[in-house]
Amino acid sequence: MAKPNAKGPVKTVQIFCAKCRCKLFKYRKGGKGALVKCFIERLVEDYTTQEGVCPSCQSQFARSAIIRGVPALKIIGGKVTFK
Repeated sequence: MAKPNAKGPVKTVQIFCAKCRCKLFKYRKGGKGALVKCFIERLVEDYTTQEGVCPSCQSQFARSAIIRGVPALKIIGGKVTFK
């Protein structure tokens, strides 16, 4: 499998916890689809203290994984929203 585009997309989105609406990430997202994974190298700003856990309500919203040879967070369905 090929690695994700090194330059990455230009469009940034804000990612929030679906439970408490706490801001989690500012992320460079490509495409129009749902948010399934977040590549660590594309995170612009990280507001979390523990990887994959909301700092406000302590609910787990993602699991760490290696996708296409690159560290990423696999988002658990329905746990996050983005604008």
